[in-house]
Amino acid sequence: MSPKVGRYSGYIRPFSYALDLLIINSVAYFFLPNEINTLSFHLFNSLTWIILAWNLAFYEVYRFTKEFQILGKLFRQYLLFLIFNFAYLGFFYKFSEPSQMIKYISLSLVLVAFEKFSIYYLLRTVRVTFGGNYRRVVIVGAGKDIKQLVNFFNENPDYGYKLEKVFDSKVEKKNDFKDVFEYLTLNKIDEVYCSLVSISNLDLTKFVDYTDNNLKKLKLLPDNTSVLSRNLILDYYGIIPIVSLRNIQLDKTTNQIIKRTFDILFSLLIIIFILSWLTPLMAILIKLESKGPVFFKQKRNGLNYEEFYCYKFRSMRLNPIADLEQVQKNDPRVTRTGAFMRKTSIDELPQFFNVLLGDMSVVGPRPHMVSHTEMYAKSVDKFMVRHFIKPGITGLAQTSGYRGEVENEKDIINRVKYDIFYLENWSILLDIKIVVLTILNALRGEEKAY
Repeated sequence: MSPKVGRYSGYIRPFSYALDLLIINSVAYFFLPNEINTLSFHLFNSLTWIILAWNLAFYEVYRFTKEFQILGKLFRQYLLFLIFNFAYLGFFYKFSEPSQMIKYISLSLVLVAFEKFSIYYLLRTVRVTFGGNYRRVVIVGAGKDIKQLVNFFNENPDYGYKLEKVFDSKVEKKNDFKDVFEYLTLNKIDEVYCSLVSISNLDLTKFVDYTDNNLKKLKLLPDNTSVLSRNLILDYYGIIPIVSLRNIQLDKTTNQIIKRTFDILFSLLIIIFILSWLTPLMAILIKLESKGPVFFKQKRNGLNYEEFYCYKFRSMRLNPIADLEQVQKNDPRVTRTGAFMRKTSIDELPQFFNVLLGDMSVVGPRPHMVSHTEMYAKSVDKFMVRHFIKPGITGLAQTSGYRGEVENEKDIINRVKYDIFYLENWSILLDIKIVVLTILNALRGEEKAY
């Protein structure tokens, strides 16, 4: 960390390390039997915790880190710490009560989580209430993106950024940014934010040189359409740096296994405990109101653009345009039973068979009708990126307000943006969050569920 940046922030991480080590060793001392409470066990415990925390970036919690990211770190630390402790006991002891070790690790992580979130929220309170633990920042640039960043800093004091001044790059460029550099020196600014749209490569070099030589942090604000705004990956071929433009988390085998395991377990729960009794009931209601099959199947495009049959409870009367036109509000094709099913999303439940078969996932980009997919692929930029992963029964776009009928171009563009964000930032905790939000939305009823 740069000297004096964040004031006392540099002491927070060592304090957290020390407090967490005290917690895990104290709980072990009072909770585990005497045969295990040896000096070698506590040394192993402490060393394991530190190594795992370092590899998992457990203490890399910043002022812009979200709560769900912290939960993800806690979850990974818990699992690996548990595995290493069992490995140690299995090698050195004949420990006959594994449940006691699970309780010890669980209690330790609960206390660590309490401490971690306490510090997290305490720092936010200090920033808002007392104006402490902040970083003084300056913005250089002009345009819409700059205004958005200004609004962010002004409306989110809990992040701990104090915006001191905004320099118009068009004005400052005339005197070679001398006033900017003088202001940065005299006012002890911590971070400088420059808009790449507003300054040239030569100007950027000047800012890099100044910040490097004066212990300031330089952060760049790319244009929304710029390649630099993507989630880039830097690899090295020997000593040659190679940048990949898209980071798809589910390309990793470990993540694929985790997601597929979650899909199988969750879909089996729904099929066994809900669809087993709901399907006969819905079959009776559907048949009583209109002729035709209980299930409606329709071709959709999935992973790698391959076609599959997507299953739903039939909610409409049989009609020749079911595969061509989306359901609209007050659509005469929808039956009364169908309207109820669509409002509560019950019609989507048979798709858990698609999940079990591997055509779909519980969470992912919603698949469109083949005819609509072909249309959007031609008219919407980056629409095809959605097909790098399996489609889902629900998704981030749907829980963010973009479900149901595509009424205008903005709907599908925003849907694609959320889908791309999801595939680049996937985590099992994000999946769980989306599932919970979907259930809550279904219970409340959604405006566009028709």
